Amino acid sequence: MDITISTIRRGKKAARQLTGTASLDGAASPGTVSLDIKALADATPPERERVIDFVRVAAISVVVLWHWVFSITQWNRSGQLIMPNLISHVPALWLATWLLQIMPLFFVVGGYSNLASWQGVQRRGQGTYSFWKRRLRRLLRPAVALAAVWGLVDVLAITAGGQSANVLHWGMVTFVPLWFLGTYAGVILLVPVTARLHERFGLAVPAVLASAMLIAGRGYVTTLLVWIFAHQLGYFWRDGRTSRKGRSTELKAALALSGFGIASLALLTTIGGYPQSMVATAGEHFSNMFPTTICIAALSVLQFGLILLFRPALDRWLQRRHIWRLVVAANAIAMTIFCWHMTALIIVIISFGALGGHLLSEPTSAWWIWRPFWLIAPGVVLVGLVAIFSRIERS
Repeated sequence: MDITISTIRRGKKAARQLTGTASLDGAASPGTVSLDIKALADATPPERERVIDFVRVAAISVVVLWHWVFSITQWNRSGQLIMPNLISHVPALWLATWLLQIMPLFFVVGGYSNLASWQGVQRRGQGTYSFWKRRLRRLLRPAVALAAVWGLVDVLAITAGGQSANVLHWGMVTFVPLWFLGTYAGVILLVPVTARLHERFGLAVPAVLASAMLIAGRGYVTTLLVWIFAHQLGYFWRDGRTSRKGRSTELKAALALSGFGIASLALLTTIGGYPQSMVATAGEHFSNMFPTTICIAALSVLQFGLILLFRPALDRWLQRRHIWRLVVAANAIAMTIFCWHMTALIIVIISFGALGGHLLSEPTSAWWIWRPFWLIAPGVVLVGLVAIFSRIERS
C-alpha cells in the first residue's frame, strides 16, 4: 500500500507539533499505524532533539527488563507476590544501580519535553488547561485501562469464589508502574509554576530545592522535591543553557554535572549514611527510592551529565532511518508497555505455576539458567497486550 499524500501531511504536522512524544496525531486504524509512524519519522524536523525520545524508550526498557529478568520474583508465606532483587546477593552490584536506576533520567527528559510543550501552548495563545489536557491524556489513559481491567478480573474472581482474589492483596506488584505515573502527573501539574520559576530564577531553583531536601531529610516532602528537582534539570537542556556556546560548553557542563553528581553520591552514601544502592535492597534499614531521598537527586545530576557527554554520538546514531523509526514506533506505545509489563509477567507466573513450575527464591545457577525464559515468555504476552490496549494510548 502506498503512503498517501494526506498521510504524509499528517506525519509532517505531527512532527512539527511533537514536544517530546512520538504519538500519532489523532486516532489511527491498525492498517495505517505503521504508515503514519514511517511518515512521522521521515518528516522529523532537523532541530528535533532525538536523544530525548531515545532516552525515554531506553528508560522504560531498562525498567521492564529489570522487573522481568533481575528480580527474584517469588510467593511469600502470606501468598503475596514479591520481587526482591540481586543487589544483596552479588558483591558491589549496587554500583550498577547508579546507571540502571534510570527513573531520575526519565524525569530529566520529561522536563525537556514538558517545557517544550508548555512553550508551544503559550505560542498558540492557549492556557494551562490546554497544556494539562495535552500532557496528561496520553499519560493516564493506559493507567485507567489497567485499573479497569484488573478491577473486572477481581470482580469475576470473587464471584467465582476465589480465595484471596483481591489483586491488592496478592499482587500489588502489578501496580508498581502507577506510583511513578502518579508522581509524574503531579510534576506535570506543576509545570506552569516551575517553568516560570526557571525562566525567572534559573539555577537558583534547583539550588533551593536541594537545600530544602537537606533540611527535610527523609520523607514524603523530600520525595516530591527530588522529582521536581530532576524535572527542573531538563529545563536547562531545553532552553540551551548547557550548549549555548556550542560543543565546548556542552562538554564542560557534562563533565561538571557528572563530577558533581558522583561526588555527591559518594559523600551521601559514606559520610551521609544513605544506602549505596539506588533501589530497595534486602538488609538495608531504608531505601533511597521510596520515600525518595536526596541521593536520587544526585543521581539525576550524574545521569544528566553522562547523557550530555554522549549526546553527539547518540544523535549521529539516531540519524539512521531504521533506528529512528524504531524509536518513534516504541514511543508511540511506550506508556502501554510501561503499564502492562507487570501484567504480562503475572500471566506467565500463573501459567508457569499451573504447569507445575516453581519460582526460585535464591539466585542459584538454576535461577540464572531460567533468565532467558523470563525475558522471552513475558515479552510474547506483552506483545499481545500491546496489540489490544495500545489503541487507548494512541487515540
